[in-house]
Amino acid sequence: MAEPLSADQLLTALRNEGLRVVEYRDWRTHNRNHVGPWAPVHGVMIHHTVTSGTESSVELCYNGHSQLPGPLCHGVIAKDGVVYLVGNGRANHAGLGDDDVLRAVIEERALPPDDEANTDGNRHFYGFECINLGDGKDPWPAAQLEAIEKAAAAICRAHGWNHRSVIGHLEWQPGKVDPRGFTMASLRERIADRLASAPPSEEDDMPDNWNLASATDTTLPPGDWTTVPVGSADLLTSAVRYTGSMHLSLTAPAGGTVQGRFYHLRPDGSRWTGPIVERLTTAGSSFLDFPHAGSVAADEKVRFEAVYFPASATDATPAVITSAHVRGLSWT
Repeated sequence: MAEPLSADQLLTALRNEGLRVVEYRDWRTHNRNHVGPWAPVHGVMIHHTVTSGTESSVELCYNGHSQLPGPLCHGVIAKDGVVYLVGNGRANHAGLGDDDVLRAVIEERALPPDDEANTDGNRHFYGFECINLGDGKDPWPAAQLEAIEKAAAAICRAHGWNHRSVIGHLEWQPGKVDPRGFTMASLRERIADRLASAPPSEEDDMPDNWNLASATDTTLPPGDWTTVPVGSADLLTSAVRYTGSMHLSLTAPAGGTVQGRFYHLRPDGSRWTGPIVERLTTAGSSFLDFPHAGSVAADEKVRFEAVYFPASATDATPAVITSAHVRGLSWT
């Protein structure tokens, strides 16, 4: 029997395996524990999303839908290999499956055919949804396959399990086909090879200081999201894990609202948008902070944007940012 990893333990295990991880919204407390048990855990289950697009897929896996509330997994693995954590605890991903399969996973032996659906899998399996249409044509990029391997191996390593503790949804529940486009046997071989060696570790890596400042005014027209440059609009331009805050000095009437968020701009113009942080303005100058932590791919740029809402809906006077300062740490 195994107790589930805590949120911190899961995050550390994934990052120590060399993964880029994004903590999505309140994933640490987002679960279905109120409708059923979560534990003991025995393995890792791999799925495909039958969707395309990172932002919409992550949002779907976090929220779920009318017939199946979220979270629909613990982590979403994007095409570029970034893992988005969306749940911590019981998640609606495995459903009912074969008790003989569960027994084989616990005993870490070859799987029997799945011909029954009589056992609650949401109780016993971590789940990763991997972004793919699941039509047998949508490609699986090497970065994504490597991330699936690493994510599964990370959890196995943390629990002391071997590669036979990793199964596909199609091996658990009759009628399921996911993941489609690679074989679970080949994935388990890769995981076995990875577990045979020591993991790469980021625990002892020294971070780089992330420190940018600008005293150039930026005008925030009411109601319009505006990118805030700090010397440049691009605050980070390489593949890193980061944590930090945007600190703004701003002039606006008291009682207004400023919302801010970090976002990652991709080469094709699409973007991943972080959670919104909201602050209130005070009389005179307001000093506002907007914290965030995440991971960015090599071809993405980290930016920050803000929007101002005056206390009175009829007030068209813009707010003015008089200084901006980004301060934090980053790890390559």
